[in-house]
Amino acid sequence: MKLDLTEESLPVYEALSSSVRLHMLRLLAVQPMNVKELAGSVKLSSAIMTMHVRKLEAAGLIRTHMAPGRSGLQKICTIAVDHAEILFPGQDKTERKSHRNEIPVGHYSNFQIEPTCGLATTEQVIGNFDDPRYFWDLERMNAGILWFGKGYVEYKIPNFLLSSQQPEELVITMEIASEAPSINNNWPSDITFTLNGHKLGFWTSPGDYGDRQGKYTPSWWPALTNQYGLLKQLRVTPKGTFMDGHKLSEVTLDQVGIRSKQWTFMLSVEEDAEHIGGLTLFGKGFGNYNEDMLVDLYYTDMPDSSEAAGSA
Repeated sequence: MKLDLTEESLPVYEALSSSVRLHMLRLLAVQPMNVKELAGSVKLSSAIMTMHVRKLEAAGLIRTHMAPGRSGLQKICTIAVDHAEILFPGQDKTERKSHRNEIPVGHYSNFQIEPTCGLATTEQVIGNFDDPRYFWDLERMNAGILWFGKGYVEYKIPNFLLSSQQPEELVITMEIASEAPSINNNWPSDITFTLNGHKLGFWTSPGDYGDRQGKYTPSWWPALTNQYGLLKQLRVTPKGTFMDGHKLSEVTLDQVGIRSKQWTFMLSVEEDAEHIGGLTLFGKGFGNYNEDMLVDLYYTDMPDSSEAAGSA
């Protein structure tokens, strides 16, 4: 979530200006809870808790959905934000320099997967559900979503860094989620990220989201199928690898061979993972963000780089 100092961000600041709501967010960061459970945890009535829930939901900090319970339908609350950034106005408006690659979901170079699995374009499912053979169908190049229960997909990414440029940070942005048979918002999955053969670490996806239609998911898409994911940013820096500010490993830019002409990036759900809950990868035309996987290599020009370029 990106915030600024305009009134558009005010609902978020107001939602956070309560010790009760901060406590609720800490609870929901651990696991989804219904309104009654939240009320009991903070010792408030369900009616008052409902008002706090509405405030957090209106600010986009949590999302809710109805689910059957012991005494009828219950409202389940799930945290919706992993991190927030406040942008302050400043004098320096210079943007960081970067080389960007947009990698469509279906442009993988290799895969080894097990069902449940499938992929689709914005117009139709490619082949049949749960048949890995269709991952080699030529129509896969137009896919906007893919999913599998276990295994990996691998992408080749060109590196346009020049010898006169010093790499600072590699940022991979993607909308991802777990893959449950049908859908399940509480379906953890350990998703591992590997770059050029170096394991960067893993992130545990909370679930396979289907409580509501994805913002860009086509209207024809089945209701009981993956609807949207979480937007995650994987950062490889000189100080290690991070996911949304949380350190995943000590693997650095130099260790992954960042100056190689081509990178190999793999997303996997591994045999020995504690939570084998599959992977869903969303691209343009699906999910909540309408973006393909973005790979940004940020850099600075080294001293005398202009002269080096001129002599070349």
